[in-house]
Amino acid sequence: MTTTTDTTVLELLHALAVKGLASDAVLSAMTGLDDAALTEVITAALDDGLVLRREGRVSGTLITPKGRERLAELRTAQPLSPEERDAVDAAYAAFLPVNGDFKRVCAAWQMKDDVTPNDHSDTTYDAAVISDLDRVHEQIVVVLAPAAAVVARLHRYDERLARALERVHEGDTAAFARPMYDSYHDIWMELHQDLLLTTGRERGADDEG
Repeated sequence: MTTTTDTTVLELLHALAVKGLASDAVLSAMTGLDDAALTEVITAALDDGLVLRREGRVSGTLITPKGRERLAELRTAQPLSPEERDAVDAAYAAFLPVNGDFKRVCAAWQMKDDVTPNDHSDTTYDAAVISDLDRVHEQIVVVLAPAAAVVARLHRYDERLARALERVHEGDTAAFARPMYDSYHDIWMELHQDLLLTTGRERGADDEG
């Protein structure tokens, strides 16, 4: 019996519009679908020409132009309720100043000063930056809470950011900001893009922190 529905297709296509090329593991985390359900919806989307698969060293699933058209149709058919829309708009507005703080913390993680890259040999310095990240994390949890209560996928960002932060505290320095590593920075960027897409906004100067 099939479990693929317009809602699961919408979840998949929205995740791909946010992420771009995405592995199955990341898609499962973004959509909340288990392995079997994810395989089923990807297979159906492939058959319909909504996505394509890339194999090789950098593998995963991508949305196609036809998939973007279908996503627009599904968003029109399943719009946010007024309550959901108000909550996401408020989350986006509250996100922007925290985003600026996060960018400054990331800059400190990457560079100790204007000319000295952070090679992570100074554990005292790293601990101070991680403490700053902890404070940013506390802020973003508060920012997302009202919207996450009514738009389920936003709650998944809470969980994924918390896990990435846990990995940083466990000593995985790459879990802070390494690209394509499901790092805290990766997930933060996805959240930012999700808020833009969900509210129908284009990235502007305010989004640059």
